[in-house]
Amino acid sequence: MGANLKDLRRKIKSITGTKKITQAMQMVAASKMQKYEK
Repeated sequence: MGANLKDLRRKIKSITGTKKITQAMQMVAASKMQKYEK
């Protein structure tokens, strides 16, 4: 059980990490789009 819990936590951490990265990329893309629109 302990090992499984550790694996789950590691997976959750990696998932949240990728979510943050994608959110940052979306923000960068949005700011670039605004620049082009101007």
